[in-house]
Amino acid sequence: MNKEVRLLLKDRNAAFRSDDAQAYSKSRANLKRGIKKAKYCYKLKVEEHFSNSDPRRMWQGIQIISDYKSSNCTPTVMDVSFLNELNDFYARFNSDSKGTATKISPSADHQPLKLTPSDVQTALSRTNARKAAGPDGIPGRVLRACAEQLAGVFTDLFNLSLSQATVPTCFKSTSIVPVPKHSSPTCLNDYRPVALTPIIMKCFERLVLAHLKDCLPPTLDPHQFAYRRNRSTEDAVCTVLHSALTHLDNNNTYVRMLFVDFSSAFNTVIPSKLTTKLGDLEINTSLCNWIMDFLTNRPQHVRSGHTHSTTITLNTGVPQGCVLSPFLYSLYTHDCKPVHGSNSIIKFADDTTVIGLISDNDETAYREEVQHLATWCADNNLLLNTNKTKELIVDFRKKNGSTHDPIHINGMVVERVSSFKFLGTTISEDLSWATNTSSLVKKAHQRLFFLRTLKKNQLSSSILVNFYRCAIESTLTGCISVWYGNCSVADRKALQRVVKTAQRITGTPLPALEDIQRKRCLRRARSILKDSSHPDHGLFNLLPSGRRFRSLRTRTTRFRNSFFPKAVSLLNSSL
Repeated sequence: MNKEVRLLLKDRNAAFRSDDAQAYSKSRANLKRGIKKAKYCYKLKVEEHFSNSDPRRMWQGIQIISDYKSSNCTPTVMDVSFLNELNDFYARFNSDSKGTATKISPSADHQPLKLTPSDVQTALSRTNARKAAGPDGIPGRVLRACAEQLAGVFTDLFNLSLSQATVPTCFKSTSIVPVPKHSSPTCLNDYRPVALTPIIMKCFERLVLAHLKDCLPPTLDPHQFAYRRNRSTEDAVCTVLHSALTHLDNNNTYVRMLFVDFSSAFNTVIPSKLTTKLGDLEINTSLCNWIMDFLTNRPQHVRSGHTHSTTITLNTGVPQGCVLSPFLYSLYTHDCKPVHGSNSIIKFADDTTVIGLISDNDETAYREEVQHLATWCADNNLLLNTNKTKELIVDFRKKNGSTHDPIHINGMVVERVSSFKFLGTTISEDLSWATNTSSLVKKAHQRLFFLRTLKKNQLSSSILVNFYRCAIESTLTGCISVWYGNCSVADRKALQRVVKTAQRITGTPLPALEDIQRKRCLRRARSILKDSSHPDHGLFNLLPSGRRFRSLRTRTTRFRNSFFPKAVSLLNSSL
């Protein structure tokens, strides 16, 4: 129902009341043509949302078809006093700041980073026009449209900021919009802080970030899998499982996995400690001072509509919502390394996992590792959340003798769990994948409803397949190279039933999950082979002939069907 149809409907009703049969017949015909045209235009509008592989546009199309309206969960109380409470809550770690933020005296021959107008113009032209404006109110679409005209001005501003190691206050101010985590928030912690920073500062940060990455060796902190090229959650989970399975192939062994949780990790970083660590990595002194100034004296306020809280100045933490923050956090934690060779620490941003490989019931090294991690966290102002920290024990020995003693952190017992969702993949204590598979199947079945909705609206098969690939297949194949090889027959059938159901709805053949897993294993293995800095690069060794890879020695089917042995086998068979 659009404006044109409403006018035609009005004309038809007027003709009906006028008792003019000829006018009424003509108006009815016009109305039919108008409705037909409106339906066609509506169909084109809906199909436009599904014309590419953009999930955001697809879900917007689903909302149009289903007439979805989001529930308004905005809290009723949003006065200044409440916003001030929220601001104090978000800045609660600022009062515990340790260390004095003093800049390092640069050497006489130091050269500050210098940006070129072409670099600045490229950064401005790549601005995401859909991003919300920061406290300065300048939208991204303006910076993108006027990139060529503004490049010279901002190049001078950026270079002056870098040479003086000073960031303008308006560039580093933050406006926080509180978003309720659920429909009925009851405490301050139920509001998620969404930080908005100036978009021009994000462009500045991207340029500095590119320089920082070029200054650091690719082998720095190899077990940090976040914010690195050719690294993903899939790599992190594969590394954890390979370490465990390799150890469990030996006699009288078991594995303890400690999934560590930090309380607001980004908000507790001490700028002075970070600057010291950057200096140890031989980062340019003036750039270290610039980062110090960027992280200190940061104005922050909480906003709801047109109401603002009072402004608080922060000197602790790396601001969430900034481009540099995740990378700076990874540099802050790069020296968090295992002290014993039988242990490993796998990191993905602030998700930290301690892997203890236990032999002959000797847990001394593992327990010392946990205590060392707790001490390191205390020295670096990172707060361990023992209530959310969980431990998973994988023990396949038939005669365990006795139960495993729990781990204590800061005097509190760490809860032992039978399964844990690690970076989106559920790992069970028996390393079976039934729990992970059932959750994926359940989520995929929920999205099949939307596929049926699209079918009822008579969208083309190509659009239905596109939606399936983006919304359903992507769900079923998340980290598929990690777990599919060891799935039971029942689990594989349950997964494939979803594919067959989608195939009936779309009316076109869809690729089997086994074929997808094989292709992704090969693609992942080849990308690791090309990256000599990848922590798992050494698992792919050529035989003396130089034509095939050496197979990994395995004793159990569980280990043989895991990613790395399977990847070596697939590489050899593809030669």
